[in-house]
Amino acid sequence: MFKYLKPYFLQVMVLFVVVAMQVWASLQLPSMMAGIINDGIMKNDLDYIWRTGVGMVGFAILTSVCAFLSNFLSARIGTAFARDVRADFFQQVLSFSISDIDKFSTASLITRTTNDIAQVQQAVVMCLSMAIRAPMTCLLAIGQAIATAPDMTWIIALAVAIILGLTILIMSIVMPKFKVVQKLADRITLLTRENLTGLRVIRAFNNEGHAKQKFERTNTEFSKLNVVIDAILSLENPLVSLVFNGTTLLCIWIGISLITTDFAYLGNMTAFMQYAIQVVMSFLFMTMLFIILPRASVSAKRVNEVLETHPKITWKPETNGKPELRPSLEFSHVDFSYTGAEEKILQDVSFVAKAGETTAFIGSTGSGKSTLINLVPRFYEASSGEIKINGINIKDYAQRDLMRRMGYVPQRGVLFRGTVKSNITFGAPEADDARIKLAARVSQSEEFIEKLDKKYDTHIAQGGTNVSGGQRQRLSIARAIAKDPDIYIFDDSFSALDMKTDARLRAALKPITQNAVTLIVAQRISTIKDAEQIVVLDRGKVVGKGGHYELLKKSKIYREIARSQLSEQEFASELEEANQFCQQKAANQEVDHA
Repeated sequence: MFKYLKPYFLQVMVLFVVVAMQVWASLQLPSMMAGIINDGIMKNDLDYIWRTGVGMVGFAILTSVCAFLSNFLSARIGTAFARDVRADFFQQVLSFSISDIDKFSTASLITRTTNDIAQVQQAVVMCLSMAIRAPMTCLLAIGQAIATAPDMTWIIALAVAIILGLTILIMSIVMPKFKVVQKLADRITLLTRENLTGLRVIRAFNNEGHAKQKFERTNTEFSKLNVVIDAILSLENPLVSLVFNGTTLLCIWIGISLITTDFAYLGNMTAFMQYAIQVVMSFLFMTMLFIILPRASVSAKRVNEVLETHPKITWKPETNGKPELRPSLEFSHVDFSYTGAEEKILQDVSFVAKAGETTAFIGSTGSGKSTLINLVPRFYEASSGEIKINGINIKDYAQRDLMRRMGYVPQRGVLFRGTVKSNITFGAPEADDARIKLAARVSQSEEFIEKLDKKYDTHIAQGGTNVSGGQRQRLSIARAIAKDPDIYIFDDSFSALDMKTDARLRAALKPITQNAVTLIVAQRISTIKDAEQIVVLDRGKVVGKGGHYELLKKSKIYREIARSQLSEQEFASELEEANQFCQQKAANQEVDHA
């Protein structure tokens, strides 16, 4: 992930120079202090003490300024780094097919976008500020310490060895636990999202206790594991402090024994002690990195899993071929099965949908209606067979070119935070007021929009929670109409409408879809009765194809669906009309043949 630092290479170089100046300035202070003791105090040279003292103040100010600049630059670079990673991450998720998103789960993608990228950002900031300064300080301080008091350098080696041993031991214990923590964080996000979206159902079934129990179980496990990790990591500071204080005492103990033979060694001992402290502090900073980096490493792998995932559905940069002007849709021997599933959801599906005609899909729950519809905009990829739109295989379309031909209305009306107008023009930002009002009128939204305080400028909450289900559905339909597409896809989009509104909407749709293909998935016979072509699905297979009366006569499954939705009298009347229709059709065919 460090490739994201490439655009900030110059800033990193400036940071490196600033840190180098900070380290150099801070390392001058111990030797200057030694000079004050040995050459100033011992020789009673007050001028030397003042000159060196002023110099020490100057170096202290330079150290502070460089420390401020290094912290500022590292935070600035780290923030920009996280922004770029988050932007690419979001763009990658947008390129995923539905099956790619299902692989990670929505909750996990949310956690990776927020918590995991934040962990990586924190590690980058720490690395930029400490990973440069700590090793540089350590190496230069050791060199200065050896030059100042070579007889005492073994003390630093001992302190460093103890700190490294403690760090390796602690990290070997907590590293596996970080992975478990991230998985539990995913689980908490999943449960939170599930409970918030299903709050009405939970309350309706008086099941708050069960939902709370499920959440508390995961939350408790998450908390306990974090407590264990924090308890283990909290040992680091007191142990390092023990080593730190022990090093100081050992320096004084050994230094005093050397001073007895040479009192001038006092300045050297003082300088060495400060260099030893700087070495130990540098390793303390590095141990902080060892605490942060393993957790960030787990997070980085989780982010990289998404960034390095190749979407299962790939798109052409430009559409191959010239689409026909007259819209059409053709399925030719199409099969589909979900990844890892043994059974096919769709088997050998073939039909042709023409412009100006409505093609409807009906069947029992699980028959594959919605799956079939989702293959048209390539939300999923067909396992085999061919799907053509306007005479060109959908695999040969550029994504933008294919999607601009679609007016998609999902089963559940989805609205975005904004206004009524911004939701209607979501897919057609160039739509003028006349087109917006036409879309509202055809979708039967105009009546309730005109009653709103600000009409088309009325605020819509996230998810459309401040409007009813039927209003959400009608605004979703208006959004598709405003786009004026080649293909209208209504995935059971009239289910929240009453029969009267449903009939008015379908009647209003007819004139504006004369030059477009209309696909409707429906459960109600009344919604698709007037469709020019009805495709009956059963367990993923096409078991009937034709008009309403033709299917009543020939398709057993369609007849059973009709019987379940109509009264005995209505069903008998429909059968009678079907018989008359088929007799008339047969007579017309004989005349044409003659």
